[in-house]
Amino acid sequence: MTDTFDPSAPRKEQPDGQATSPPGPAATAEPTAAPAARSTGRGRLGPPPWLAGGFLAPALILLALLVVYPIGYTLWRSLYDADGDQFIWFDNYVTMFTDSATFTAIKNNAIWVAVAPALITAFGLIFAVLTERIRWAAAFKTIVFMPMAISMVAAGVIFTLVYDHSPERGVLNAIAVGIHDTFVSPSPYPGARPREQGSPLRPEGPEDERAYVTAEQVQPGQTTLLPLVSISPAKQRELQPARPAAAKPDAITGTVWADFAPGGGTVNQIDGNEKGLPEVKIEALSGGKVVATTTSRDDGTFELGGLAPGSYTLRLAADNFTPPYGGVTWLGPSLVTPAIIGAYVWMWAGFAMVLIGAGLAAIPRDALEAARVDGATEWQVFRRVTIPLLAPVLVVVFVTLVINVLKIFDLVYIMAPGSSLQDANVLALRMYLVSFVGESPDQGLGSAIAVVLFLLVLPAMIFNIRRFRAEQG
Repeated sequence: MTDTFDPSAPRKEQPDGQATSPPGPAATAEPTAAPAARSTGRGRLGPPPWLAGGFLAPALILLALLVVYPIGYTLWRSLYDADGDQFIWFDNYVTMFTDSATFTAIKNNAIWVAVAPALITAFGLIFAVLTERIRWAAAFKTIVFMPMAISMVAAGVIFTLVYDHSPERGVLNAIAVGIHDTFVSPSPYPGARPREQGSPLRPEGPEDERAYVTAEQVQPGQTTLLPLVSISPAKQRELQPARPAAAKPDAITGTVWADFAPGGGTVNQIDGNEKGLPEVKIEALSGGKVVATTTSRDDGTFELGGLAPGSYTLRLAADNFTPPYGGVTWLGPSLVTPAIIGAYVWMWAGFAMVLIGAGLAAIPRDALEAARVDGATEWQVFRRVTIPLLAPVLVVVFVTLVINVLKIFDLVYIMAPGSSLQDANVLALRMYLVSFVGESPDQGLGSAIAVVLFLLVLPAMIFNIRRFRAEQG
């Protein structure tokens, strides 16, 4: 095989005296062909631009109708009054920032942004780390992630029952009452009281701490009767029959009993089928001070001994009648926002766990093992190696949750009762209530709230998009 180009071959002379080289590969090429094809559009790979535009046109039209037009119309509508007839410039925005209800919504949104994303990210990180160290990791992930399959409305209904004030229905209050009654004994006769008329006892103190004192003073050697009513039949069936107390010269004696007999009886007198009230705390007062205390026996009798001669007032202490501990008002004005945030954390902790778990699985194990070989403890490995390597994933999870939290609506609307709705209000719910609820809805003010909410969400969205582009680039 021989070379087709011989550099020693003589050059041919042209008639004008110029020398030319023999033809070769370089001479046979046409260098202007590629630019010509490029300039005329010949040889383009892929479809022409008009075809790509044709395929994108339906999506762009829908995007304009469903996103661009509503945003523009909302911005325009926020500059008009409630009826949309009068152009009022920025009066709706001034009203929004001077209205107490809207200020409460902004404050609650700030609480949501400060608390909920941080809690969910922290729980997601803890759960993701735990799932690498337990044998039943699959079951644990399923349980934690399962709330994501429940809608916000269903979760709101579930947690409305969880936070119910009645211990018979509300799980949290049932636990709270059980713990409270373990350490603090409940009052023996909640709701018991004397008769409103003709009773030897009269009320003393505020309604929530009400005691009952004798209307007339008593001296040692006397016997007194202290009748009460409003004792439940179920409680009375557990009690022993009441009996009169015997008088003693150096003590005040008496009987505390349930002054109610089925079929009738004598008021303020002990009948044969009436029951004594045991464990009732009785105090003897002299000059407004407690000088002696005793507790009634099983048949209701009591004895206050060791008293100096004189007159005394007897008092049935308030802790005999205090209502039983009913738990915490979780959905009341003071706790409604933390309670709803707790429900939201329950729902979204699985989302954070899955994303952070994926990031955790991508961490090179060599870095972790190298830190352990260098003598780092597990906490140091977690804090100085795992967390820095997971930082991009944690930021994405946190920012995504911030966007979702700023738009929170349905969970608050479902869970907050009417008495606490204004205390739990957020911007999205305030926008809905102002625009569509009530006798005179104001869509101008509602549009202004929507514009402000959009401006609050926009920076977080831009930050997230830039991070995605930076990671893909």
